[in-house]
Formats: sequence, structure tokens, C-alpha cells
Amino acid sequence: MKKQINLQETTDYLKANGIISPEIGIVLGTGLGKLVNEIEIEQEIPYANIPNFPQATVEFHSGKLIYGNLSGKKVVVMSGRFHVYEGYSLWEVTYGIRTMHSLGIKNLLISNAAGAINLNYKKGDLMLIEDHLNLQGSSPLAFKGANEFGNIFADMLEPYSKKINTQLKAIAQQNDIELHEGVYASVVGPQLETRAEYRMLQILETDAVGMSTVPEVIVAKQLNVPCAAISVLTDECDPKNLQPVDIAEIIAIAGEAEPKMITLFKELIKQL
Repeated sequence: MKKQINLQETTDYLKANGIISPEIGIVLGTGLGKLVNEIEIEQEIPYANIPNFPQATVEFHSGKLIYGNLSGKKVVVMSGRFHVYEGYSLWEVTYGIRTMHSLGIKNLLISNAAGAINLNYKKGDLMLIEDHLNLQGSSPLAFKGANEFGNIFADMLEPYSKKINTQLKAIAQQNDIELHEGVYASVVGPQLETRAEYRMLQILETDAVGMSTVPEVIVAKQLNVPCAAISVLTDECDPKNLQPVDIAEIIAIAGEAEPKMITLFKELIKQL
């Protein structure tokens, strides 16, 4: 019950501050904040000012909720997301998704930076997520009272909207953007994987690995919000030829690939 009250307080505050009836929610991942520059911003609220909202602690996540117009639609954007590795519970990690749903979003778009497990995929490539493995050890629906928010036995037959994915693939083709499709594995982090863990992920037939996205998608399914997610592949995870990872390089590669992702999201939003 307290969770519902907190969520209502958050939603009431945001509505009172001008965030009214957004159609599309967007979550921006590591190094992927430039989409904000494309938005005709009406309201920008730091997470620190929003009642009951978690705070972004990762240095390359900005920590603001942004509302405005993009491609002719009202959007609400989480510029900065939350991760289990920051010490948050899965309720806190997904609090922004529940908030955006309470505000009225009809579709959810997610981006992340991920490592390429599929060795045919290279740094700077984009991957449309078509399915996932939840390797975070728990579920954001596994808490007392979770059924007050919807069916806790959420059907994961189609966690990522096939309809939206089809639209994204068509947009990629029209704009000459290479868009891989694959399975994303979500791990806790924050340490990167060992060679043995990368081999395990290859055996499990995953194409990319990261530390986010899956909890948000599970909650979107509980709330019946169609969603799509794109990974920007920032490093190559070849267990036979593993190189030290430089976080600064990951951010730089994400930044270089980001314009392609922005094009996909902007053109998709016109169609949604």
C-alpha cells in the first residue's frame, strides 16, 4: 500500500509541474543522452526534486526527467536510469517506468550500452533486442503487494513488441542503418565479465550483455505497455582475445553510434 501511495505522490507532483499525458516514455542509457537535444523541452525536473524518486549515482547518467515534444508527440524521458549495482532494489530500479505509466504513456522505448557476445557484431553497431535472459537473480515483480499493480505472472512470450520491432527494422532499412537483432543478457555488475562468463553467455546463445533494461521491460509487461529496446554495442567480448575495457572508450563509442539510434527513435515516434 505504501508503494502505491508513494507512486501517487510522485505522479501528482509531476502533473502539478506540467507533465501532462505523455504518449511515449523513453529511457536513455549510458552515454546516450543526446536525444534530449532533439526535444522541444517544456519541463525539465532533476530527480532530486521529485518526491520518492531514486537518485542517479552513476557519473555518466544525468538524473533528470524531461518532458516535451519530439516528432510531433508528447514524450517523457528519463535522462539517467537506475541499476541494481548502485545498491537499489528492483522496485527502485523500475520506479521510473511505473511513474511514466501512471502519467499515461502508451509505449516505452529503451536504450542501453552493451557488450557484443556475438562475435559477428562489432563496436559501434546497434542491436534491436528481440528477447532476453534475466541473470540478475530476482524479479521486479517479486515483492509483497506486487499484484496490486497488475498480474505478477506476466506473460513473457513477447517481452519486446513485435509490431514496434518490425517498424524499427523498416526504418533502419529506409535510412541505411545496420540494425542487428538478438538476445540481451542482463547481469548485476558493476564488474565486467570474466572470460569464463563470456564463454557461458556464448553457450547460452546470447548476442549482447549489459546491466540494465530487463527489469524495466518486465515491469512494462506487467503494466501492459508495449516496449522496444536498442543496444549500442560498445565493446567486443571475445573470451579468446579479451582486452582491458576502458569506460571512457565505451562512452566515446556510444556517443559515436548515438546519431543512428536517434534517427531510429525519432522516425519511430512519428509512426507510433
